[in-house]
Amino acid sequence: MATIEIGSAKARPGEKAIGRLDIGELREGTGFGLPVAVINGAKKGPLLYIQAGSDGNELNGIGVVRELFPRLDPKKLRGAIFIVSPLNFHGFQQNSHYNPLDNKKTNRNFPGKKDGSITERLAYSVFCYIKMCDLAIDLHQGGTSVMIDEVRVRVASSHKLHSECMELAKVFGIPYILDKEGPEGQLARAAPDEGIPTIDPELGGCVGWDEDSIRKGVRGVFNVLYYYGFLNGDPVLPHEYTVVSDFRDIYADRGGLVQFAAELHDKVAQGAKLFSVTDMFGGVRQEVVSPVEGIVWRKRRLPMVATGERVCSLGIDIRTEAFQS
Repeated sequence: MATIEIGSAKARPGEKAIGRLDIGELREGTGFGLPVAVINGAKKGPLLYIQAGSDGNELNGIGVVRELFPRLDPKKLRGAIFIVSPLNFHGFQQNSHYNPLDNKKTNRNFPGKKDGSITERLAYSVFCYIKMCDLAIDLHQGGTSVMIDEVRVRVASSHKLHSECMELAKVFGIPYILDKEGPEGQLARAAPDEGIPTIDPELGGCVGWDEDSIRKGVRGVFNVLYYYGFLNGDPVLPHEYTVVSDFRDIYADRGGLVQFAAELHDKVAQGAKLFSVTDMFGGVRQEVVSPVEGIVWRKRRLPMVATGERVCSLGIDIRTEAFQS
């Protein structure tokens, strides 16, 4: 067993450490780096990469890291864990989805570029460590709208690692999964191309963070650690999983105030009422029904809506699966 390091965080077997991964310099010449940590197990084993805060205003994953790191005892761990949190360092400072220095979304720029824009360089720097790993978890949330807790598999069903990514998604233990190829540049799409099963847990959606979603995220990481042999123990998994392969966004045709008839997790039939749009005094201006069978996956946080604004999203093309190791 040897010392393992990420940036300035260096840990011998049975130790853990925090540090910084140098990325570049700010406009007046001050250097900056990402907060990183390494947990080096006392025994040999696999290597796991965890990142949070790829989108700077998605804080539930950062909450997971805060709760997780103090609870992990490297003397009981096999293998090692790399952690980066927050990844979108400048977006986090400004509570922004994007990196304000180049207006790019971190999770569209993997595997990055060594000599590219600041976001591309940042992605490149951490991807050098990700390629050393056996598994990767990219902790997200569904922005600041209201959304169910879910896990995303972002490689196509024809991908050589699709089954491994689906297995990892199920092991995380949240019973709702999106199985759909993601946009180019997502970590959960780029890392499997390097042979690394990767998932994208979307831990709810909120302003600030949500303690229940954070607890689910911590439990999910521990499930992974148990199942893949990092720690002794058994994962606690659902009896079945609801898997969808696409979304249908539902928009308002009229402006006013939204009144929902269906809530998150509800399975709605084609033609079932989803919501009404009323005027300021309760008069109904529009009633909207579901164009397809689906599950209410995401809904608007604020009650006011204008013509053409998204009110909710349905998970569609639904199937039910069990866990098979």
